[in-house]
Amino acid sequence: RGRPGMTSAGGVSWEWKPVVRSDLLARGFHSCNVLQGQLLIFGGLKSQECHGAPLGDLVAFDPLLQTVRTLAPEGGPRRSHHEAVVLADRFLCVVGGWDGSRRTSDVGCFDAEQGRWERWTAGPSSEAPVGLSSHTCTKLTDHELRVVGREGGLRTQRRYASIFTMHINPSTKTYWYEEEASRTASRAGHSAMLVREARPGGRSSGYALLVFGGRDSADLDVAGRWEKGKIHADSVLAPGLTEQLSRLVSSGRGSRQAPKGLRHQSCSVVGPFAVIFGGETLATGRDSVCNDLYIYDTRSSPANWFHFPCSNRAQKRVGHRTCLWNDKLYCVGGFGTDGKSPCPEICSLEISL
Repeated sequence: RGRPGMTSAGGVSWEWKPVVRSDLLARGFHSCNVLQGQLLIFGGLKSQECHGAPLGDLVAFDPLLQTVRTLAPEGGPRRSHHEAVVLADRFLCVVGGWDGSRRTSDVGCFDAEQGRWERWTAGPSSEAPVGLSSHTCTKLTDHELRVVGREGGLRTQRRYASIFTMHINPSTKTYWYEEEASRTASRAGHSAMLVREARPGGRSSGYALLVFGGRDSADLDVAGRWEKGKIHADSVLAPGLTEQLSRLVSSGRGSRQAPKGLRHQSCSVVGPFAVIFGGETLATGRDSVCNDLYIYDTRSSPANWFHFPCSNRAQKRVGHRTCLWNDKLYCVGGFGTDGKSPCPEICSLEISL
């Protein structure tokens, strides 16, 4: 059997093990990205019931020293339910989100070399969304992002999710949106995973951006396909964790079940796997926060889902983030079992074989 708090799967077990605790981490619906070897946690909310402005501070976690500090205090944009990507290992680019009074599609960037926030400007040809929150933003290159989300103002939201290509020019500090002809089903609080598609026989045919969650369905939508040479997203090597995930899905104890009716979960791509954790289920109003682990295995065509439940209620999370660095997958912040109390900690995924 696994240790307390772990889920055993044929001799293979997993858990989120606390790494560091700090009040600076107590937040949900924030972003978390790796920049220059540190995890940068930006924005979010201190409470689900908070009616004030979101946070605007930038916090850095150093995985080597295991220290947490404020990198930049208030002074940048205030955002929650936003997305962020890293460009050229220098700029933390914050896209859209809730600013305390409205949904926005604006872009703000933290320049790590200059140590300051900058507000970038939209070009005259930009087909900017009405407003974005609980959307996804996926880096394709240092000059091109793919944004998927249900647009809306304060009172209305569209019944479908628009797909935008965002073009970015860091040298001129400008950006512009271009709306794609295709759309997806209406989603909010969903995940987007950029994965390699396998042909029969295991050969890679290129990349696909797959969108799931954020609605009461287990369906996957395709938000774009690209040839291998068209994608220049950051590839993080994680051979040890990849091998552990392979052992976990091969244990025979995970059910072949896709997440259904899940939103505000976390999603990180680790080699040929996408690792999904937590979130809240739309199927029930009580005890809706989840602590399940799902793995999407792209090594075969079609790909396979694996579901590994957890018995430890203390590991329930919603509005959290996972982030891959140096062969470790970290889980940062979020709200716990009651969906209201922020978790002031960073944990790492530990798989025991």
